[in-house]
Amino acid sequence: MMDAPFDNVADMLARSAMFAGLSPIHRARLATIGTEETHKVGEMLFSEGDVGDRFYLILDGAVRIGRQIAGMGEEALAVLRGGDCFGEMALIDEAPRSADARVHESCRLLVIRKEDMEDLMFVDRSLAYEMLWNMVRIMAKRLRETDDKLTFLAVSGKFG
Repeated sequence: MMDAPFDNVADMLARSAMFAGLSPIHRARLATIGTEETHKVGEMLFSEGDVGDRFYLILDGAVRIGRQIAGMGEEALAVLRGGDCFGEMALIDEAPRSADARVHESCRLLVIRKEDMEDLMFVDRSLAYEMLWNMVRIMAKRLRETDDKLTFLAVSGKFG
C-alpha cells in the first residue's frame, strides 16, 4: 500500500524526523534549496561506494536501502516511505556511500545538494544547531536498531 502523498514540501518537512521542531521559517528556507525529482520502480539512486553529495527526502513512494552481499545478493536494510530521509551521512563526512538506494515504489523526492545545505547552515547557525541534533538522534536510533539486529544474529547462531 502506497502512503498518501504529501501535498507540498512544507508538509513533508513538518512531518519528517530530520526536521522535527524546526520553525516554519527554517522549513521554508530548506524547501527553497531542494529540487524535486520523480523516479520509477527499480531505478538506482546511488550505489555503495559512490561519492555522497546529496541528501534525499521522500515526498511520496518508497526507496529501499540495501547492500550487496557476496554470494548472497542484496540484503535489504530498510524500506523508507513518505517523510523519511536518507543520505544524511553525506552531509557530515566525506566517506563514500555505505549502501545502495533503489526506488522500491515510484517516488517523488526532494533532493538537497550537500554544498547548498552547508551554505545554508553556515549562514543560519540556529538552523544548523537544530539540524545537527536531529541528525544525531536519527543516527543514534539507527545504531540501536543495528545493535539489536546484531544481538539477534549472535544469539540465534546466525552470526559469528
